[in-house]
Amino acid sequence: MNLPTPALYAHRGAASERPENTLASFERAVELGVDVLETDLHLTVDGHIVVGHDPNLRRMTGVSLAIRAATLDDIRRCDAGWGFVAQDGSRPFAGRGLRVPTFEELLDAFPTARFNVDAKRHDPVLVEGLLALLRRKRAEDRVLIASFDAAVLRAVRRAGYPGLTGLGQSEVVRLYFAPEAILRGFPLGGRVAQVPTGLGPLRMDTRAFIARCHALSLRVDYWTINSAVEAERLLGLGADGIMTDDPAAIVPVFQRLRARTGEG
Repeated sequence: MNLPTPALYAHRGAASERPENTLASFERAVELGVDVLETDLHLTVDGHIVVGHDPNLRRMTGVSLAIRAATLDDIRRCDAGWGFVAQDGSRPFAGRGLRVPTFEELLDAFPTARFNVDAKRHDPVLVEGLLALLRRKRAEDRVLIASFDAAVLRAVRRAGYPGLTGLGQSEVVRLYFAPEAILRGFPLGGRVAQVPTGLGPLRMDTRAFIARCHALSLRVDYWTINSAVEAERLLGLGADGIMTDDPAAIVPVFQRLRARTGEG
């Protein structure tokens, strides 16, 4: 997977404008010209990989339904537009037919898009199903697999996944503290560090941290950045990517940067 530098990631699509993790949200992000679509994956009880951040659909659909205990038919009956709340407190997308998509539907809807997917649970069946789906769709070269759980990512790497993988949280901590010589001798495995600006007392929004990552041939992407001023600051420090809920606010930052550097 060839990622541009810098890259703009649409976190759950254009989640500030449309219901997160719906086809409508990703369509809007593509319209705005983002580089990568970011989403989260869960496994249903009948073996379908569906898109959504929370393990329970309550926040986004108003129905308390654990994805791991639900069938795809159960999930399709839920209104994925209900959870989007406008500034005036209304729910403008409720009842408009938005549904929770499967990841296969997402791959088919955007056949040339790059994806960053977060496998939410340490579940061998989810990992196996995801890798099989990507092989079948010939999509391995456009999907970066991430997870907070380093065990998930180790399983993906052991399976010989040819695409990019991120670093799990424990690997990020190791990256932060371990001497560079040790990290060179015992590589972390993933090629992309996707981090917040801070993790507890640890600051990751520094030129020194970014330089350390680059010295180890790791790219550094920051989440979740919804301020244009903050995005510009991080890119100025050398960040390789920005994840945002609000692509419309951050796209101009990238346009200005690419105009200055003659890219795009």
